[in-house]
Parts: sequence; structure tokens; C-alpha cells
Amino acid sequence: MQGIYEWLVSGASAELVAAHVGEQTDFDKCDAAHFEALLHGCIREAAAIDEVLARHVDRKTTLLSPVEHSVLMIGVYELTHCTDIPYKVAINEAVELAKSFGGTDGHKYVNGVLDKAAADLRKVEVEAMRARRG
Repeated sequence: MQGIYEWLVSGASAELVAAHVGEQTDFDKCDAAHFEALLHGCIREAAAIDEVLARHVDRKTTLLSPVEHSVLMIGVYELTHCTDIPYKVAINEAVELAKSFGGTDGHKYVNGVLDKAAADLRKVEVEAMRARRG
């Protein structure tokens, strides 16, 4: 999330952002392959991700806080490409990031937007979950 945030704010290249994030304490404990996929995927597909977000946010994505925007970008990327991660887990991870780094109620906004995006991006999985709840 910090890498996408840096990219949104500074416009730095993915390589420079990856180098900055890689210098952080405890980076060696993260899943480097997943980090690389998220960082490069979100940057490469930023326009397509923002198109998805535009259907579910209440303002232009350029007007979102960079923290919430970066969290939402990661959530949409995971919902689209990381189908081995259950959609509820992807949403929960995004909500936890928003709680840690975002504004007071940013996590509620992230949850609502990604819940709507999941209904579009993972329709079968979402409908199956809703049917189980009865």
C-alpha cells in the first residue's frame, strides 16, 4: 500500500518505488512475489482499476485521499487477479490497511466500495456466499 501511495503522490517509477519500499525495516518478512505483483500490476493497470472504481465511488478517483485510493486499487487488483484469495479476505485486508493508515472512517468507505466492486468482479463467488447465508 505504501508503494502505491508513493506512486500516486510522487509519480515515481515502479522500480524507484520498489527500491524505496524494499529499504524499509522488516521488508524481508513480506511476500516479495505478491508485493511485486501488486505494485507493478496496480501501476500497469491503474486506468482500468480506476474505471472499476469509478462505478462505485462517489467522486472522481483523483479526488480520493491517496491512502484510500491506494487501498482501493490494491483491493480491485486482488479481486480481479488473485482469485485464489477469497473475496471477503481481500476486502478485509483492504479494510485493515485503511484502519491502519487512513482517515477516521476511511475503512467504512473502503469496505462499501470493495463490496460493490466484488459483486461485479466476482459475481459467482459473491452470489454463492449470499445464498449460503440464506
